Order: sequence, then C-alpha cells, then structure tokens
Amino acid sequence: MKIRDLAQYWEQNAKGRLSPTGHVLHLDVESAARLAALAEMYPKRRPEELLGELLGAALEELEASFPYIRGQQVIATDEEGDPLYEDIGPTPRFLALSRRYLHDMSSRKDESTH
Repeated sequence: MKIRDLAQYWEQNAKGRLSPTGHVLHLDVESAARLAALAEMYPKRRPEELLGELLGAALEELEASFPYIRGQQVIATDEEGDPLYEDIGPTPRFLALSRRYLHDMSSRKDESTH
C-alpha cells in the first residue's frame, strides 16, 4: 500500500494482522505532533495502528525503490522471447530475509498457541 493511500484506508477502518512483537519507538516532537493529529482525525484507529500502517507502507515503498542490478544469469524470457536476467541488487536479499523472518515469526506464533 502506498503512503498516499493510507488516509483512504483509514477512512474504511479495515484492520490488518498485528505482530505479537512489540517495539518501543521514540519520535521527534514534530513527528509526535503529526501522529497526534492523525489520531484525532482518525479516532477509530489507535496511534500504534497508525504507526504500524505508516511503517508498513514506508517499507513497501523502500522495497520498490531498491535498484535493479542485472546479473549474468538468465532466469526467464519475456513475451517476446527476450532474456530476463536475475536481479543481484538489494531486492532479492531483502525479500529472502523478509520471508525468513516472517516464517520464524509465524512458527513462534504457532508454537505458542499449542
């Protein structure tokens, strides 16, 4: 989700799945004031939910901003038969690490519910 889409999302009051891991976050005064303004504008959402959704959107945009760095290995061909090369930039590593941590967190959650 793009950051610019968050306000509309908040208006619809949909809620996502939350991680059991808590984080302590110290904001600068200006960011804290902006968060307080958002919390007043969207009273159905707790400040923690707003922060989580803002962070999630920022991480998606960060992932999209990583540069594609063409590797040597052809991994597929496009519709016209042209080769598509592997990405050796930061994106594949970020995605692999994200999947690993998601798997680890999901496994811990499953273990704690049994």
